[in-house]
Amino acid sequence: MDAVQLAATASDTSAPADGLRAVASLRTLVESLELRQVEQALRSGESWSSIAAALGVTRQAVHKKYAKRLRHISAPERGQR
Repeated sequence: MDAVQLAATASDTSAPADGLRAVASLRTLVESLELRQVEQALRSGESWSSIAAALGVTRQAVHKKYAKRLRHISAPERGQR
């Protein structure tokens, strides 16, 4: 099922079990996409602060969530601003 179909299923309240499964699948998809975007932003030289601002969270929150998962990106590559 693609993201559009998942969103349609997630918003349809006539079958709550299906809707909840779709919400869980969307959450997994969004987490994966967010990780990819954060990784690319760091590789492109963005700071944790600018990434946090784009996501609408604090720098500390985004750093806590992703710093350990993205250790493989070297410090200069991360754009330590």
